[in-house]
Amino acid sequence: MTAPLLRRTQMSDAVILGLKERFGARVSTAAAVREQHGKDESYHAPQRPDAVVFARSTDDVVDIVKLCAAHQTPVIPFGTGTSLEGHVAALEGGVCVDLSAMNRVLRVSAADLDCTVEAGVTRKQLNTHLRDTGLFFPIDPGADASLGGMAATRASGTNAVRYGTMRENVLALTVVLADGRVLRTARRARKSAAGYDLTRLFIGSEGTLGVITEVTLRLYGIPEAIMAAVCPFPSVEAAVDTVVATIQAGVPIARIELLDAKQMEAVNKYAKLDHAVAPTLFFEFHGTTRGVEEQVAQVKAFAAEQGGNDFHWAATAEERSKLWQARHDAYYAALALRPGAKGWATDVCVPISRLAECIAETRRDVDQSFVTAVLVGHVGDGNFHLIFVLDPAKPEEFAEASRINDRMVARAIAMDGTCTGEHGIGYGKMDFLIAEHGEGVAVMRSLKHALDPDNIMNPGKIVRM
Repeated sequence: MTAPLLRRTQMSDAVILGLKERFGARVSTAAAVREQHGKDESYHAPQRPDAVVFARSTDDVVDIVKLCAAHQTPVIPFGTGTSLEGHVAALEGGVCVDLSAMNRVLRVSAADLDCTVEAGVTRKQLNTHLRDTGLFFPIDPGADASLGGMAATRASGTNAVRYGTMRENVLALTVVLADGRVLRTARRARKSAAGYDLTRLFIGSEGTLGVITEVTLRLYGIPEAIMAAVCPFPSVEAAVDTVVATIQAGVPIARIELLDAKQMEAVNKYAKLDHAVAPTLFFEFHGTTRGVEEQVAQVKAFAAEQGGNDFHWAATAEERSKLWQARHDAYYAALALRPGAKGWATDVCVPISRLAECIAETRRDVDQSFVTAVLVGHVGDGNFHLIFVLDPAKPEEFAEASRINDRMVARAIAMDGTCTGEHGIGYGKMDFLIAEHGEGVAVMRSLKHALDPDNIMNPGKIVRM
């Protein structure tokens, strides 16, 4: 054993001993538990931590971080493990802080349309809690992710076209810094000009600057009327042109999602549905009864111009739930196309005016390749995903997927877009971040060094130190 490795092992042993003295049975070094906490939903190889601690409060997190800081031991926050770029992999070992037991809704203010929750509360849990208040939280990335994790990865999802992303809907955070200090990033006022915007600094920081333990969120009134529909189109271009016309006309549509023909084939088989196997848009309209009727009329007109006339409506809550569950199951439906296959989900986002071009060129790359991939997208805000469905026994498939992904990202950046609309950087897209931000990465590195000089907070993610 080399001297540096021996030194790190000794430090880890000392930290684990200290954690067990403080937290007892809430510390696990079992191989299965460590393995579970070293992987997410991505294709990246798991990297397990040396130990997992199940925190129950901000004070617990403070004690964990202070002990790790004293021994320069990495700290990796963990919510539900649904991230997609290797965010929770313990690349340098260390301690995983599982926040799932921090699942209390601390406060709801119906008058102010906001709430404060612990980081382990999931979006479905929050909306269940809010059910009798007439309010809801709209950010819906598909998975039932923790709200702390959603803030840390700047999540968005199907409702972002109307309600924005986590960036627009987080009012304040409680964060434990790398030295154990507790920071409250803002008050509850809806706007402030008081100094640096610390809240936005930590949104999307992926655990590299501190551990988020509480989140204060905007809430919204449940709309008077909700209508949802699916409509097939003769081509991807026709579907995207409908989206562009809808957005440019200022229609306040809540959700507008694209699934290509291959994805619709997968959804039909997986969910036992009978939708047309064609590029398809999923719509949802929120508002007053009259407002929804006006939105529907406008969108139907735009769709008809592009050959989309066969609308299938879902008016009841049960019908809407079934429709959107099919959309949320797109990843698992894609995997079912090749039993035993592994999924690689990746995403980009471009200005809406370049969306049709970017999707068409990406789809052409896939069609000319030997790998299987489906395309889905939150196209209302220019964000779309490729899901590669790959045979883990064939490295040539992963190499080809990487080639197509590289081309897609380069194409998006050339169109003044971004290498990731919502998946984040993790360690899977670090090189793309350099291509996108250039000298900005050096500024990010300076911020990281200022807040985490020993590089213990989720090291190896976003920027290389």
